[in-house]
Amino acid sequence: MRRRRLTYKAAGVDIDAGEEAVRRLAHLVRHTYRPEVLGDIGAFAGFFRLPRRYRDPVLVASTDGVGSKLKLAFLTGRHDTVGIDLVAMSVTDLLVHGAEPLIFLDYIGIGRLRPRVVAAIVRGIAAGCRQAGCALIGGETAELPDFYAPGEYDLAGFAVGVVERRRLVDGRAVRPGDVLLGLASTGLHSNGFSLVRKLLFERRRLRVSDRLPGLGVLGSALLTPTRIYVKPVLGLLRAGVPVHAMAHVTGGGLTGNLPRVLPPGLEAVVRRGAWPVPPVFDCLREVGGIAEAEMFRVFNMGIGFVCVVPPARAAGARLLLEAADVPTREIGVIRRGPRRVTYT
Repeated sequence: MRRRRLTYKAAGVDIDAGEEAVRRLAHLVRHTYRPEVLGDIGAFAGFFRLPRRYRDPVLVASTDGVGSKLKLAFLTGRHDTVGIDLVAMSVTDLLVHGAEPLIFLDYIGIGRLRPRVVAAIVRGIAAGCRQAGCALIGGETAELPDFYAPGEYDLAGFAVGVVERRRLVDGRAVRPGDVLLGLASTGLHSNGFSLVRKLLFERRRLRVSDRLPGLGVLGSALLTPTRIYVKPVLGLLRAGVPVHAMAHVTGGGLTGNLPRVLPPGLEAVVRRGAWPVPPVFDCLREVGGIAEAEMFRVFNMGIGFVCVVPPARAAGARLLLEAADVPTREIGVIRRGPRRVTYT
């Protein structure tokens, strides 16, 4: 009996589907381009010219993923928000140092390439890039049969930004008496989902379609995309506000992330009642009986980004941020002490 010839498609990799995915996403990518982009889709690499206004440019780079929040996308079949999370997690790390995000690249590893799903993912990535003002100049989609479970994929993002060397924000300017401005998060952002899933879906056996008081449909609430702070905070810096340090509140919460930008001998004193905590955190705490210290160590608790500013400039800085549609509160101060966060 004559054997049937084996093809790449029969082995699980569909080249035609890959080409269809590229056709679907080309216009999404082009809508993120800045004037400094050179070339177009289809080259082996992306090209970008540094903006001419920088005299002593320092390039700042970061990479991140979305983590197990992707499991919610698989469960709900909704794939158009996790791309925003992907961009947010990388570009906000650049922003902490005062850098303007310039370019973004993505990697999608997927078991079976479905052009509609890939297009939805990239639609979110493009939306995130537009929010951040950076160009999506390249990416890779790898179809890896038998590597991922059916219907699952993983994402990685890579961002590069630029800042004038003399304007690099590194925390060395922080002084006792400086004020902590907390910029509101949109909810969980992209952290703590291993605990969230274990609590809600394994222990409580809830479903993504369930409705909870104050949250609405559970799956939709948990998939709320990460807020991107780039344009409001860059506006603050360009307005001449002396921002002494900034922190991206990701895994580790305020407890773990604020000390990273403090000089030795200074601590951050945070007032727990200084801002409204979004309902999703109250829900998790009540449903799971999680201790408050653990909540603050795992989740952002409603504060996704922190700016440390001199006390005389705090009120004006807050007005600028709120005018850019980012709810902002004075959440604490800097004082002498061990490099840590203390809650009052």
